[in-house]
Amino acid sequence: MQSNAHITPSSKLFHILIIPRICNPLAGISKQDLLARVASFCASYELTDKLSIFEKGALVAQNPDSFESIDELDEEDKRHLRREVTHKWHLPRTLYFTIGLCSLGSAVQGWDNTGANGANLSFPEEFGIAHNTWLVGFINAAPTISGLFAAWAADPLNNMMGRRGVIFFTGLFCVFPVLAQAFTQNWWGLLLTRLIMGIGLGIKITTIPIMTSEVVPATIRGGLVMSFQLWVAFGILVGFCSNLIFHDIGRLAWRFQLGAAFAPAIPILILVWYCPESPRWLLKKYRIKESFESFCRLRNTEVMAARDLYYAYNQFIVEEEVFGGSSFLTRFTELFTVPRIRRATIGGAIVMTAQQFSGINIMAFYSSTIFAQAGYDSKHTLLASFGFGLVNFVFAFPAIWTIDTFGRRNLLLFTFPNMAWCLVAGGCCFLLPEESAARLPLIAFFVYLFTAFYSPGIGPVPNVYAAECFPLSHREIGAASCIFVNNALSSILGLTFPSLLAGITPSGAFGFYAGLNMLAFVIIFFFLPETKQRTLEELDYIFGVPTRRHAAYYSFTWLPWAVKRHVLFQGKASLEPLYHLEGFEGRNMGEAGAWH
Repeated sequence: MQSNAHITPSSKLFHILIIPRICNPLAGISKQDLLARVASFCASYELTDKLSIFEKGALVAQNPDSFESIDELDEEDKRHLRREVTHKWHLPRTLYFTIGLCSLGSAVQGWDNTGANGANLSFPEEFGIAHNTWLVGFINAAPTISGLFAAWAADPLNNMMGRRGVIFFTGLFCVFPVLAQAFTQNWWGLLLTRLIMGIGLGIKITTIPIMTSEVVPATIRGGLVMSFQLWVAFGILVGFCSNLIFHDIGRLAWRFQLGAAFAPAIPILILVWYCPESPRWLLKKYRIKESFESFCRLRNTEVMAARDLYYAYNQFIVEEEVFGGSSFLTRFTELFTVPRIRRATIGGAIVMTAQQFSGINIMAFYSSTIFAQAGYDSKHTLLASFGFGLVNFVFAFPAIWTIDTFGRRNLLLFTFPNMAWCLVAGGCCFLLPEESAARLPLIAFFVYLFTAFYSPGIGPVPNVYAAECFPLSHREIGAASCIFVNNALSSILGLTFPSLLAGITPSGAFGFYAGLNMLAFVIIFFFLPETKQRTLEELDYIFGVPTRRHAAYYSFTWLPWAVKRHVLFQGKASLEPLYHLEGFEGRNMGEAGAWH
């Protein structure tokens, strides 16, 4: 293995951007030199009392899978490092508290979507706009319309206030404008409150996945970061319950259905300050001692905390050498001009676009309308929509275990074709005679089956992917760009769907989204890199692979191997992996399927 100890930060970054190798930034450094660097690091950041801890952490970070041979570690240290592999979900309560509380903020988004879903049955009539499908669509899409512009504020706000401060600030938008919806007296008042609410939602859904991705270990990052989507699904389910509870109130039901969504934000405003600040945000601010204290609250031992901090610090210094001190405009430009960051921007845009292509937000906003057109009465429409919310929530759970083992990319490649045929089948059921007893149950069945495929796949992946694919220097503005794409498409689809439904019928609408699902499948297959079980710092190397090389690999290397292995049943067919590990003893990917 070639040593990279002599490589300067700038040349090292150039090296990783053009060579498809995942390199440990501490690889090739002699033990004596490494310990000297650790001593200098501790002296610089008032951590000399933790010198022995950081020496252990640096040695483990240098050879993560060879810790058994590190003499400096005692048996207790090694026991905890073993359990990190064998009991990877055994983590401090503070970590789970932080993930749970922060992700609770996403429940507001899901609850509001379903509140609007039920409210669509009554508020257009009360305000006399039922005939204006474009205006109804605009009111429903208002939070995503304002949110797509507000997402860009996540970068400066996170820079000034930190992750916790931004989560608290956006929580205020999830209380007062949400409640104000219930008291509006005309359609433009409802539109205004929803636009204001969208400002907070746009910033919040950018920040929460970043916060969660920065505090969790790499091996289960996907499973914990996807809690954001799990809480969205929970909010959708509770929102449908709320719709049913308030249904019998009559024409004022929509006020309670919309206003009740403020509830999840209350505990966030009170308890968020009991969570540790993101250690990587503190690292970005060179508040190294505070970053270590935060890591200590989020890891099982101080050695693990020191390992993660020192590893992240070394990669951060490389990024700072190239990108440090750049302005907002410069960072925005670099999303498209710097190859490594541009690939992350493309990857994030792909998954966000694919989520909207799936058609799920149409189900969340308009399932009541769809079931009403299928022939259900008002009460049974809400019950059928509740079933959609229940399936969405229950089937989100498998992703907790599969997203970090099966992988983000493979989950999407499995679920998109299945969602497509479910939509085709559901659309065909609308063509059955209205007097047919099978018509309504079949439509509901295929909508539910579509949702069951969506929930463990394209449901959780986009927010996980967007939060992890960018380097620390561009994480906020990069995630904001992904949310902008997602909200822009969501706004367009939410605005146009009532007219689309009226123009091409439910069968045509379902067929249209089935085609978009298959288009998303093709784009993901050729252009989306896998990110599972890599630290946030190691992903710099994953996105160092040029897009054309990634597409060529799956076209001319992976596809022929797949045909030989799974069609011609040639068990001895071998596959050269796309990525090669450098500086991680024992982690070289020997099995062909491990990276595909």
